[in-house]
Amino acid sequence: MLTQRQHALRLEATWRPATDEAPQAYTLNLKNLSTNTISHFTLCISGPGRVDPAVRIEGGTVGRRLSNFTEFMPPENFELGAGETWSLAISALSWPFQHWTDGATAAYLAFADGSTLSLSVEPTRSLANNAPLKRGAEIYPVPANPPVPVAIVPWPSEVSVSGKRQAPPGFSINASNPLAHAAADAFATLVEQLFAVEGIVRSASEGGMPVNLDVVDGFAAEAYDISFAGDSIQVSASTRAGLLYGLITLGQIWRGAHLHPHAFRFPVEGKIRDEPTMGWRGLHLDVARQFYATSEIKKLLAILAWNKINRFHWHLSDDEAWRVEIDAYPTLTEVGAWRGHGLAIPPLLGSGAARTGGYYTKAAVREIVAHAGGLGIEIVPEIDVPGHCFAMQQAIPELRDPKEAGSYYSVQGFPDNCINPAREQTYQILETIFRELIELFPFRTIHIGADEVPLGAWSGSPEALAKLREIGGDIVADQHAKRLNVITNTHGADDIDGSGAAVLQSIFLARIQKFLAEQGCITGGWEEAAHGNVIDKDKSYLCGWRSVEVSAALAGQGYEMVVCPGQVYYLDMANSPDWDEPGASWAGWSEPETLYNFDPVEGWSAEQKKKLRGIQACIWSEPMTNRAVFDRLVFPRVSALAESAWTRPEDKSWERFKALAGLMPILYGYS
Repeated sequence: MLTQRQHALRLEATWRPATDEAPQAYTLNLKNLSTNTISHFTLCISGPGRVDPAVRIEGGTVGRRLSNFTEFMPPENFELGAGETWSLAISALSWPFQHWTDGATAAYLAFADGSTLSLSVEPTRSLANNAPLKRGAEIYPVPANPPVPVAIVPWPSEVSVSGKRQAPPGFSINASNPLAHAAADAFATLVEQLFAVEGIVRSASEGGMPVNLDVVDGFAAEAYDISFAGDSIQVSASTRAGLLYGLITLGQIWRGAHLHPHAFRFPVEGKIRDEPTMGWRGLHLDVARQFYATSEIKKLLAILAWNKINRFHWHLSDDEAWRVEIDAYPTLTEVGAWRGHGLAIPPLLGSGAARTGGYYTKAAVREIVAHAGGLGIEIVPEIDVPGHCFAMQQAIPELRDPKEAGSYYSVQGFPDNCINPAREQTYQILETIFRELIELFPFRTIHIGADEVPLGAWSGSPEALAKLREIGGDIVADQHAKRLNVITNTHGADDIDGSGAAVLQSIFLARIQKFLAEQGCITGGWEEAAHGNVIDKDKSYLCGWRSVEVSAALAGQGYEMVVCPGQVYYLDMANSPDWDEPGASWAGWSEPETLYNFDPVEGWSAEQKKKLRGIQACIWSEPMTNRAVFDRLVFPRVSALAESAWTRPEDKSWERFKALAGLMPILYGYS
């Protein structure tokens, strides 16, 4: 068996954009830096970029391929001698690479005896750009003379303060009401998690300045007032959330004055009045493509609370993994939560040969939900169905028609990844899963995905075609059967509206939404859940991801909308079109200023705006193969989203935001 000590090998990759003289080329160079010859091996890579089904390759051939996992076979009887390099040139990809994270981020050799050898992988270099690769959050420096006297993000409705005094050592919070006690405890937990050594909350004996919490009727649900009067501070609100937000604002003012005393002041007197413009201020996190431990989720939730974000959309399943414990179906996590060489789910998106992954136990979910609730954040779990179910099907094969033949492919390159809407067993399984989920999430809002079902979905299933013939007629069923083995969405999600796939999905959605409503739940879905116009608009909402115009049209049809267009609010999109920036590019790119100034309801009528729940940013984790890339893509853009959701449009100011954003916490702090 080969070991890393015996063999020093390195994979280097380059990208050459297409020119008038030459096509695009993704070149992999496997360098044998050891003194040994190796043979009888294949090269396996994973990363966001995907080799196209119509692969064109020089130097070898393709073996197994699943989405972004590809196995490359060297020529017959090939040996890689000491000091030699094996080169593969690939010109057919699912999209042209745009950023350094598009290339392979993990690789290994698989040998005939079943052993594997992990490789050192260098970031893909562009032959057209040799700038240093960017990682880590961009921290805007605090200017010497910021445009406002106090540091608050998102900016409040009214700030009328005067005077300047030295920031106190911290705050001693006085509460005489159960709501006030709960808010004080939540704030103490929050600052301990985010800024433990700063001592923002401290006793009077340690110099804490008294802050009195006052529960007063008449405030909106998340509104608050702060009054400064000499050595007295009062925070007033009608709810625990309002009091907590007031304390967060006070903590931000303190940190600005404490850390940058020459730039910001701690007021002597005056008042701050505040309430949000939107009720839904959200962040979506995909934990299927990359796994984030409970500790990471809790820290992220604390950062969301500091930004006054109040919804956490938790994307718990996708083709690449299943991430939540379900007692009735333990194989969901035994099989679906792990990737690796020889497993049902191969290495994907930067995972290597070793078994990697994870899932959230029910105890962990309850811990996270309780933590979020204390911070004023409601959690919406998502189980993405009927598409994006490759991992789910590996764990529960009964979700597929056993007589289904042929294949169809999702836009991400997964075959036959949709659970079957014509099988009664499908609904029995899903209802069992959702019952267990509902018990875990008291917000009683369940997101069911419904996005990116391929045009050819179920075209080889006798059960599905029989159901389609029953409800749509022979012509529709026969047309749909012709889509079997026809590769469609390799470069963009199919528009399935009006197709047999849409008809089958609509009966699925109607039944699942009805079931959830009977359990007292609101059903969330991506905008494709509107196919067939079958879900109850009074008991559902949609996330509009394609464009503001699509969201406006759906609002005009009566759907409640959370606006999250990929071009701007998808935080996996790169900060610029430059190669040295990490991230994805399929929806475009969005620097923080672009996101901050974006109008999510531009062109909406007054009637359409009545259907606006709010906005959310979405973190899709494909390019986030290390945590420094996460920081780079998420911060400070999540704070820009927070201010867009909270602050009145006429009160927004990019220059003010940029001066304050450097004070906001980030998750990892890697560079």
